[in-house]
Amino acid sequence: MHEDDNYKRVYTGPETNVQYLQELFENEGIHSRVRNDFDSGLRAGFGGGLPGQVLLFVLEHEYETAVKIARSTFPKDFENE
Repeated sequence: MHEDDNYKRVYTGPETNVQYLQELFENEGIHSRVRNDFDSGLRAGFGGGLPGQVLLFVLEHEYETAVKIARSTFPKDFENE
């Protein structure tokens, strides 16, 4: 992702959950991107991120809809917000 892209983080969790959310987002016409800091750190030769935790981003103008989908799909992951 580039700094000039208007993406916001919607969800952080296991890769399987992120893949499922991406599928749901795609069905709603929402474009998403994934960032895995742990894997990126390993490839670069340093540590970073948490193993098994992936970040899911959507375009800013699709954020509210994406959050509603993520909250209804994985409500326990949003309990502390």
